[in-house]
Amino acid sequence: MEIHYSQHLENRIHLRHIDYALPKRVFLQATQRYYDTETGYFIAICEIQIYGKQREIMVAYEIEESFATLITIHPLKEGQREKRLQSGRWRLLP
Repeated sequence: MEIHYSQHLENRIHLRHIDYALPKRVFLQATQRYYDTETGYFIAICEIQIYGKQREIMVAYEIEESFATLITIHPLKEGQREKRLQSGRWRLLP
């Protein structure tokens, strides 16, 4: 599957000083995947060392035919994943 970066993601990589390959790595190595009922995007989460700490990083993406477009990336705050699951915003994918 081809992986494309959105312009928004490219901007976030630059703004947050994130390694260019990190979004793709999170997408491919995700240990958890969700569907975001608010945005309609899929969410990939992977725990990675960033900014000198071990953090959960999320990448929002969409799938179109034979490619994935990665939309945005950001480290999750403590408890943010759990709150989105409890509220029903994120639904676990099989």
